[in-house]
Amino acid sequence: MKITARELNRATLSRQLLLRREPLAVADAVRRIVALQAQQPASPYLALWNRLTGFDPADLDSAFTNGTLVKATLLRITLHAVHRNDHGMVRDAMQPTLHASRLGARFAAAGLTPADAARLEPGLLEFAGQPRSNTEMKSWLGERVGPERQDGAWWGLRSYAPLTHMPTGGPWSFGTSPSYVAAPRGRFTSEAERGPEQALRDLVLRYLKAFGPATVADAAQFALVQRIRVRTALKALGDAVEQLNGPDGTVLFDVPGAPRPPADTPAPPRLMAMWDSVLLAHADRGRVIPPDYRRLVIRVNGDVLPTLLVDGQVAGVWRPAEGGGIEATAFHDLPSDTWDGLAEEARSLTTLLADRDPRVYSRYAHWWAKLPAGQVRVLPA
Repeated sequence: MKITARELNRATLSRQLLLRREPLAVADAVRRIVALQAQQPASPYLALWNRLTGFDPADLDSAFTNGTLVKATLLRITLHAVHRNDHGMVRDAMQPTLHASRLGARFAAAGLTPADAARLEPGLLEFAGQPRSNTEMKSWLGERVGPERQDGAWWGLRSYAPLTHMPTGGPWSFGTSPSYVAAPRGRFTSEAERGPEQALRDLVLRYLKAFGPATVADAAQFALVQRIRVRTALKALGDAVEQLNGPDGTVLFDVPGAPRPPADTPAPPRLMAMWDSVLLAHADRGRVIPPDYRRLVIRVNGDVLPTLLVDGQVAGVWRPAEGGGIEATAFHDLPSDTWDGLAEEARSLTTLLADRDPRVYSRYAHWWAKLPAGQVRVLPA
């Protein structure tokens, strides 16, 4: 079976709840879309506002507070929010990546080895049985490896050890100073303990359901794991996946019966969060980001700007306007009915922000000076 680039776009948007908002509870929505990029504290809230009917940010507050959703360093070794029952699966799937990236050269530069990590980890997790700050965690390590090595030890173990962030309050549940707590398996997964390869099979299947159809490279990029591991996982999944012929003869994998809407399915405009997962979940980001715009919205340091999604594709960026409303910059001319749709979204978004943080993402405003001239409009609150 063949599938076009536009059909790929619509399939992913459908599975990511971006063709229409759905009446789901926040925990069910997060399980459906696998994970919420949470590098910036506001982004999980805006991601769900884009996807759910009647989204109430207090529901996400509660899910974080009661531990239904947890925030941790996971996919692509960045902060994500996942359902507590998925934390162990995602972390197990990424364990070889975490080991190589966090217990490698930089860890060794501090005079430490993976054997040191294995020795330190149980005590560190016991210490993190209650919330601990960065300072407390480094001090604990300093007492065991020496103050000259505590920064390197904490740099490695902060991401390698199974730690989650505890809510610290503020408008978006988490502030800029993290508080860490251990994530014991019995608390964060309802599944039996599994090894990395079984976990990766589970994760690949969940990924295809949420972001597919996709290539081997796409799945590897999503989790930041080796492609050979993804190929092995797909082979082991057998009839649970099927192959499609993608654009330019690309081999794609998908879950049989998963939604694949027609290419002409309408895609409503959206004001996407910074680092929204749909922008980053594929090696070929042209599925959602036109190639000419990629360097504009994904900056050289990895910042991914809040974007305008028009007809399923990135068409510009947005930020809160001085004096209220949303300033939208389109990289190409947009028709009047599209601007009307964006204005409706802006009114809803400014209502959400009013009680939380009307100047959300303001620390990233310096990027706008580096953008080319575009069609700029202030969409009133």
